[in-house]
Amino acid sequence: MAKDAPPRWDRRMQQRLARGEAAALGELYDRFAALVHSQAHRMLDDEDAADQVTREVFGYVWENPDAYDPKHGSMRSWVARLTHRRSVQRIRRTHGGAEGPEADGRAEELEHRVLKATAAARADYIVASMPAPLRAALELAYVQRRDYRQAAADLGVTGDEARRRLRLGLQLLSTANTRPSADSAPPGYGPTP
Repeated sequence: MAKDAPPRWDRRMQQRLARGEAAALGELYDRFAALVHSQAHRMLDDEDAADQVTREVFGYVWENPDAYDPKHGSMRSWVARLTHRRSVQRIRRTHGGAEGPEADGRAEELEHRVLKATAAARADYIVASMPAPLRAALELAYVQRRDYRQAAADLGVTGDEARRRLRLGLQLLSTANTRPSADSAPPGYGPTP
């Protein structure tokens, strides 16, 4: 049996959630819980907060399945945007709240923290979604500390191909630090509604 293409699966999932099928929520959770939790944990650097954001995201999806619009991207993108927003809200709620002259400094520090967390989440997403050959080359070079010749030998490719993969992987990762527009989600998560 062929696996459904994501858009069709997304529409059927939304319909099932709208009908109140608890099994649909379980299936959605099984499919996206790791994404939600890892993104929230990366942004918040707190296991309990990531668990709470995960519960909040799936609670919101359960209560508001009609908020998903397939025209704006996949269900995965929507869930990732929800996770990003909830995580940013939690950062602002946890680290904001100063009044008086120190409020400006805290606001700037808070914005820096939000941008840093967003860039980290984007970097994680970029690495997870890049083609396996690029990811393998980056892992060999930056995790296992191999030079491009050693990486080429380990990958069974030419030195030129290893350099090409490293260059492309690094170019993709370099986009993680670009300053996002207000309330935008990491690249690949679709447009912000």
